[in-house]
Amino acid sequence: MSNSKKGARIRAAAAEAVDAVVTSGRSLDAAIAVAENNLAPADRPLLRVLCYGSLRFHWRLAAQVANLLARPLKKRDSVIDALLRIGIFQLGDTRISDHAAVSLTAEAARMLRRPKLVPLVNAVLRNFLRSDKPSPQDDGGETQFNHPSWFIESLRKDWPDQWQHILQANNQRAPMWLRVNRRHMSADQYLEILATARGVDKTKIGTVPEGFAQAICLAHPWAVDDLPGFREGDVSVQDGAAQIAAPWLLTGGGGRVLDACAAPGGKTGHLLELAGPEVTLTAIDSDPVRVDMINENLARLRLGATVLTADACRQDDWWDGELFDRILLDAPCSASGVIRRHPDIKHLRRVGDVDALARAQLGLLEALWSLLVVGGRLLYVTCSVLSQENDAIVARFKARHADVSEAAVLPNNNIRDLMVATSQGFQVLPGTHELDGFYFACLEKIPD
Repeated sequence: MSNSKKGARIRAAAAEAVDAVVTSGRSLDAAIAVAENNLAPADRPLLRVLCYGSLRFHWRLAAQVANLLARPLKKRDSVIDALLRIGIFQLGDTRISDHAAVSLTAEAARMLRRPKLVPLVNAVLRNFLRSDKPSPQDDGGETQFNHPSWFIESLRKDWPDQWQHILQANNQRAPMWLRVNRRHMSADQYLEILATARGVDKTKIGTVPEGFAQAICLAHPWAVDDLPGFREGDVSVQDGAAQIAAPWLLTGGGGRVLDACAAPGGKTGHLLELAGPEVTLTAIDSDPVRVDMINENLARLRLGATVLTADACRQDDWWDGELFDRILLDAPCSASGVIRRHPDIKHLRRVGDVDALARAQLGLLEALWSLLVVGGRLLYVTCSVLSQENDAIVARFKARHADVSEAAVLPNNNIRDLMVATSQGFQVLPGTHELDGFYFACLEKIPD
């Protein structure tokens, strides 16, 4: 296949994937998986750049397209709308040459079975260039911040001083974080291995923020399969903020530990890497496909736990009757703290989704609290920045229970400095020291 046809095919595949997210509500991961089936491995990175970028800046790009069209496209041609956004993203936000962006994007319309719209795509993109790549007027809303209005308003309410920072951070590309398996080596030792593998000074590879003993933030992402020692369990891919949970939960000892909602197993593996011989770990998740992912991760790390396909709220189906000393509840949430990694969240989440998630989160807390020994600790975690899923849940739970208090144990001061203390817990805001957005509330069970 010629380079021109290959380039057009990549753009056509990207338009189909983006259209599936925006108009059909498909997750970006699922849409990309379908798109990649017809592309060579070497062509997939560009596909991802186009998909992620056009979804990340969807509202601005949509306004730019609308300003250049004499009239809106028909609904049945929504894939061409997606293609035009991808075209303008290339011209305004990438280093792709203007000629290639215009010609290959226009040709992609033919591959999308819209040959009559090839001249339109070509004209819109050329007009964009002639008009000196204009940006739409800032409106203080979706077009300016590239988020849905309901989410912008939620952040204004929850984070009156930081909401713009959060929105701006969400529109950045997320770095690649690693967690080095301390059973195998230190982070410094692994940095030396990376430096040798790439032949560069280790200080140019990444940073280790103080307080993250086993964390590495790479200056540039690596293909996972190229990471030295990945298959041997020396290292895992896990955001730095997510690495706060396991050491916090295990501070002062472990005993019987439950990792609820554990899939895909990143925190499960971290708990086991830190655990002493007195720790026994049970990991549960209700999705059997995702439970397989837990087992795969543990097999790679050469670590063992009791892994069950189970609904945390249906205790009679899986619980052996012995109370747990520690419980990690990484609750299903809106994932509003990891939007920079998953820009499709902006398009897939609705206000009603957060209401339903909040009910489920409170239900999980209620169910798991009864499995905790007096004097035990439960760490409630979400990758959300919305109070409705965080402080509001913990406050409602505390109001119902006389036997719950904030645990005296706190993360070390270096990590604590990265978090904002809230009324019920701690929040890491997206982009803080290149971290994702995570919420933590550590609860201790006291005598009633």
